[in-house]
Amino acid sequence: MKTLWILLLCGGVIALFWYRRKVAETARLHAQRQAEQLGVQFVSVACKQWRLAILSNGKLGIRSRFMFEFSSDGETLYEGELWMENERLRKADIPPHRI
Repeated sequence: MKTLWILLLCGGVIALFWYRRKVAETARLHAQRQAEQLGVQFVSVACKQWRLAILSNGKLGIRSRFMFEFSSDGETLYEGELWMENERLRKADIPPHRI
């Protein structure tokens, strides 16, 4: 019985890891789309915060915040934020930048 619980725990940790990777890839796509809409160069994206939470639809999921960097002139970097619930973009915060 102990072995079964260990296998279930390991399986859960592995599933959580893969799902977090899927959310991170989706965040990268959202950040690239934001950069395309703004007409700026996308540089990078990083997860700033994540946690398991009850989402706005009432289900358990991952609520995360991603920072992404972009450049409008090739020299200056700006940081935007993406708030996500699972793979869904809830809010994007884009700072003022030069065009």
